[in-house]
Amino acid sequence: MLGIYFSGTGNSRYALEFFLKKLDPAAKMYAIEDKNISKHIKNQQEIVFSYSVQYSNIPKMLQDFIDRNKRLWKDKKIFVIATMALFSGDGAGMLARRLHKYGAQITGGLHLKMPDSIADIRALKHHPAKNRELVKKAEKKITRAVHSMKKGNIPQDGIGLLPHLAGLFGQRLYFRDKTTHYSDKIKIDLHKCVGCGKCAKLCPMNNIAMKDHLPKAGNRCTMCYRCINTCPKQAITLLGKKVILQGTIETYLTH
Repeated sequence: MLGIYFSGTGNSRYALEFFLKKLDPAAKMYAIEDKNISKHIKNQQEIVFSYSVQYSNIPKMLQDFIDRNKRLWKDKKIFVIATMALFSGDGAGMLARRLHKYGAQITGGLHLKMPDSIADIRALKHHPAKNRELVKKAEKKITRAVHSMKKGNIPQDGIGLLPHLAGLFGQRLYFRDKTTHYSDKIKIDLHKCVGCGKCAKLCPMNNIAMKDHLPKAGNRCTMCYRCINTCPKQAITLLGKKVILQGTIETYLTH
């Protein structure tokens, strides 16, 4: 068994790690930006795919990854974990349908509510204690799901027609443009920036480059919010005008 994840602030990475420890402790897991990811996929028949939903849709970087590696998915048995801050309808189903188009056999899906990572918008912001509780509830749901799977009952969150319609009419019809293309809206306040280079190092798209010891953003942001949540000077924004609350999964772990 192999675990694959796309994660901005660590929610999907942690969910996959916790899931695999319960289901198959020997399983390895890799980020989609791992340079050897294609080799890992080829060598495994069973895959657990974990990713963070954006507007009830698949992040652009992940869409491109799936399409670019379309020949790898044929006959693979894939279970999808979708993490989200709100109800997505068919988060797992969105990725499942894209993989199925390339011949994958989708075994099921699991939806997990996790702390919101959009650091520069006030909506959905919770006290750290509330976010820690969200993570605990997600852990409990994972534990129940794995227990069920071991008995042969595989969760089907987000799979099927009704979840598809819920996701479509809930968010996707109205925000489809948000994930159809990469964003060029990253803003870096150079008056706050100290040139540490952390954002450039962490960006999964290599969309931020250091020039003359200062970061410069390009037009291929996949909206993972990794840079915004980890900038030590809160100098980066995307959808909002200022950082409201930063946080990564490590902020909310209690063990």
